[in-house]
Amino acid sequence: MSELLEKKDDLIRYFREGGKPRAQWRTGTEYEKVVVRSADATAIPYSGDGGVESILRRMVADYGFEPEDEHGHILALKGERAEITLEPGGQIELSGEQCETIHCAYAEFATHVEQLIDVTSKIGANVLGLGMQPVSRIDQIELLPKARYHIMYPYMARMGKLGQRMMKQTAGVQANLDYSDEADAMRKLRVSMGIVPILYAIFANSPLSDGGLNGYHSFRGHIWTDTDNQRSGVPQFVFRDDCSFEDYAEYALDVPMYFLIRNHEYIDLTKPPGLTFRQYLANGYGRERATVDDWTNHLTTIFTEVRLKKYVEVRTADSQPPQFMLALPALLKGMLYDDDCLAAAWDLIKGWSYRERIEIADAAHKNGLDARAGRFKLQALGYELMQIAARGLERQRALNNLGQDESIYLLRLMDLVRGGHSQASLVISRWKGEWNYDVGRLVKGCAYGAESIL
Repeated sequence: MSELLEKKDDLIRYFREGGKPRAQWRTGTEYEKVVVRSADATAIPYSGDGGVESILRRMVADYGFEPEDEHGHILALKGERAEITLEPGGQIELSGEQCETIHCAYAEFATHVEQLIDVTSKIGANVLGLGMQPVSRIDQIELLPKARYHIMYPYMARMGKLGQRMMKQTAGVQANLDYSDEADAMRKLRVSMGIVPILYAIFANSPLSDGGLNGYHSFRGHIWTDTDNQRSGVPQFVFRDDCSFEDYAEYALDVPMYFLIRNHEYIDLTKPPGLTFRQYLANGYGRERATVDDWTNHLTTIFTEVRLKKYVEVRTADSQPPQFMLALPALLKGMLYDDDCLAAAWDLIKGWSYRERIEIADAAHKNGLDARAGRFKLQALGYELMQIAARGLERQRALNNLGQDESIYLLRLMDLVRGGHSQASLVISRWKGEWNYDVGRLVKGCAYGAESIL
């Protein structure tokens, strides 16, 4: 039985317990990927011989993963150090181990890509380096048979116009970073929230959906603005100088709960009038009383651009082609794990008002690197931010067996951004040009290949 929670101080203590000495700081990365039929770029279903579950079964048979099922369906795989999980529309996610270096994360992801290419090629499918399903509409995508998602899906339709798109169509890459104490956590949370518009611009990669251009560089980013605003976006309180664990706990307490889990079964809490965690902590739910596990699960249902758990989780970036996937954790490690770089990154964006932050993020969704923050284009700010991160990685001097530091994982993206491009601008240009609006050429142009991911 998980420890009972009695008061708000128990929730605040949860975050304090996440603090680690610098020597124990690690970086974890989560990589979501869309999988499509090779023939027509439509989303493969979860079920059936050519579906996502069959991919998982092959991973079990060929690579020794341990299956995890729910009511007879395989919904996750446990590896030696990492897990493979599924998003609601069958997007395949590698939940990587907590790595001491990005070199470690690279080795893990490279192996995962090799295995996934091998398995998907046998069923006529491809993994695409895009942040969104390019062809299939939401009613054409099978919802995963996972109780959590079947609670969330109808609720999303009540809370915004685009939440079901978020669940079924989008894919991102996330990075998890450690903190030493409350002050350090709040600094990292504030700066990470502050650079959200820049991250959207440099990692924009979702300009295609429902079979054509959608008018955005990061439509995935735009989707989050109309998903469920009670639990999404960039909360204003994080930019206060005195922001604390208590502020984040106060915020999370008033977010409506989705569910409780008891004996591996989900209890749906989304029916009106709903229940916030604050109400649950005070009064319980029937015979159930709030526990640490309940709080942990509740924090996973908060979808702010950066969220606080026992680490800082940055969730902004669109999924990328494999050779760019390591750029996000590299950028964040270089910036957040060096005090001077953290301060330099804050200097880039500290002058924006809260309203300007929202407006600049909206512009980044629409126009990517061409969006402006005052007199500066986000392309210039993005390149400067990556230079700051690269300096941090160089100073950290975590070397691979060739004597290279972790800044090597930023170089391709830096070259791209310096030239004024994101993946989105390249996809838009190719879709109109060499691909000539042909989904077959799209698949060939965006499919994960067997070449090196570095």
